[in-house]
Amino acid sequence: MGIFDRLATVIKSNLNDLISSAENPEKMLNQIIIDMRDQLVKAKQQVAAAIADEKRLRDQADAEYKQAQDWEQKAMLAIKEGRDDLAKQALVRQSEHVLHGQQLEQTWQAHAAETEKLKTSLRDLNDKIEEAKRKKNLLLARQRRAQAQKRISETMSSISEKSAFEAFARMEEKITQNERMIKASSEIDEEFSGDRLQHDFKQLERVAGTASADAQLTALKQKMGLLPKGPPVTQRQLGTGAREESVHDAEVEDIHDDQPGG
Repeated sequence: MGIFDRLATVIKSNLNDLISSAENPEKMLNQIIIDMRDQLVKAKQQVAAAIADEKRLRDQADAEYKQAQDWEQKAMLAIKEGRDDLAKQALVRQSEHVLHGQQLEQTWQAHAAETEKLKTSLRDLNDKIEEAKRKKNLLLARQRRAQAQKRISETMSSISEKSAFEAFARMEEKITQNERMIKASSEIDEEFSGDRLQHDFKQLERVAGTASADAQLTALKQKMGLLPKGPPVTQRQLGTGAREESVHDAEVEDIHDDQPGG
């Protein structure tokens, strides 16, 4: 079983435990992300160790090839010095190092291929964790909407439409009655506190002010030649009253003349 197979087994086991005992979805999803990050850290450490092993194998293979070159140089030196026996021994050593180098290189190549797979898997795991973080936010948003919809449904089911309108109607009637009481109280206060009398006098003052304004308007129009000039309104009214009084006196005298002995 590979590194990531073991990680997947651990994560799957943790997920099953969390889901089976989940009461708070947000807490559960946060814990899943934490567990995945912990496994990612461990995976990075193991991949780093695999990369280190790969480099060590490469260095060992290069060292064997270097030893093989050194023994080849020694064989050439022995031949120059006429020591073919030493040259043969040096060539044997060269062959041994070349063989070891080739074996190490084959092992390194296989290990390097596995290391690249591990790097790819590590990148995939990191991408999946980032995707899980995004999905967590979406899932939490959906969970909140579902809870809100549930609360709305429960509220609507607990309050019938008829009872709600009846409550509004009762409240409206109560407010209207309060307005009537306030208006009635105000009328009583005016009646017994003298405010009604003051109100009546204010009405008279407004009527008198309107009459004064009418007289001023008539005088201005006469001044402008728009109306024929005549005595002020007050004088005309007094003159009319005098004539009416004279007529009344004449009628009284006629009545006295008609009586016997008058």
